Amino acid sequence: MRTVLPPVAFGPAPWEAPGAGTGAGPRTFPSPPRAPEPDPVPAPEAAVGEDATVQAQVRAAGGHEPTLQVPVPMPVPRPRTGFVGSRPPTYEAEPTALPAARPGALGDLVADTVLDGARYGSATLRAASVRGDSARYRGEPRRDALLTARFGHDEAALVLVAVAAGSRAADEAHLAAGDVCRWIGEAVGRSHARLSEDIRSGRRGDLKSGLHRLTDRTYGRLRAGAAERGLAPDAYTATLRCLLIPADPDCRTRVFFGVGGGGLFRLRDGAWQDIEPLLPDPAAAAGAPVVGFGSTPPHGVPEATEEGDRLTMDLGITTASGPLVEDPVPPAAEPFRFRASVARPGDTLLLASPGLAEPMRGEPALARELAARWAGAEPPGLAAFLADTQLRVTGYADDRTGAAVWEA
Repeated sequence: MRTVLPPVAFGPAPWEAPGAGTGAGPRTFPSPPRAPEPDPVPAPEAAVGEDATVQAQVRAAGGHEPTLQVPVPMPVPRPRTGFVGSRPPTYEAEPTALPAARPGALGDLVADTVLDGARYGSATLRAASVRGDSARYRGEPRRDALLTARFGHDEAALVLVAVAAGSRAADEAHLAAGDVCRWIGEAVGRSHARLSEDIRSGRRGDLKSGLHRLTDRTYGRLRAGAAERGLAPDAYTATLRCLLIPADPDCRTRVFFGVGGGGLFRLRDGAWQDIEPLLPDPAAAAGAPVVGFGSTPPHGVPEATEEGDRLTMDLGITTASGPLVEDPVPPAAEPFRFRASVARPGDTLLLASPGLAEPMRGEPALARELAARWAGAEPPGLAAFLADTQLRVTGYADDRTGAAVWEA
């Protein structure tokens, strides 16, 4: 028996009229209707100065202008770099010449710029070291060195920032600056557990004596390195300034120590304070606790007032009691500098090499501009901080290294 299947009915194609293809006759598939032709657009008149290539494209398209990729104008942000003062600096703003290299000593080369940052506890760190305009023009290496390191874990961790500046007159100054940063880093790393506990417990005397010993040993190694190279001690040396920042969010003690020139500044309530310890204080009470960790200053007196700091009348920059004078070129050894201070929310602490400290003190416009840029609730990003530290000032062309800590 043969089964006859009923015919299959196909619906109309999308372009067929309703009911098409359902009759007995053969189905037809008419072509889809064409889109209506647009009204002819007259060729645009050639504008004065119009590109001849565009006109040819218009004519080839039968009067229809082809689609062109026209860039959309975007607002240009205000550059963060630039200069302050009455006139721009003499040198170019960007690197010009590379330092000379030796095939067997490529490890001695240093980059033009170093940039780093981190966030631990209530502190946000930004650090940058930049070759100066003069060194960039002459093809000399960056004599400043920067080291950022974390030792330990969790709340017991300790962050070290070391800034060193080699002598301008020494050919191997950049090597000395790198050595002193590495060696103090090694010394702090071996003792970080004890140092972290001393900071969190407020044992100021133990901190000062311990860090003094570590610094003396570091400079002893530096003098030995000079002897190995057949150089005088002052021909292979560098200044050294360090910050210790505990990762414990409940500890706001920040410890500064070092040897030689530079600067330590604090931005508080929109005004810069120069809190550089100018001279060692032999009368300081050894073992005295750091005021403020776990407590508030007595009678609500700001720490700056207790230490004798005062606001200047012209720039809003604070200076410590006594004349603000840079130390002369050091002999074999310089006084050890130490300061333990308690940060407040909203503070910004700036550790600076001589190349940044000198224009901060000597050019009021630079201090004002950085205060305006860093007065916001959020610290700048790495790129913005680098641009801020490169704000140029006429007459100041040395390397610049700065490490800033924003307190939340």
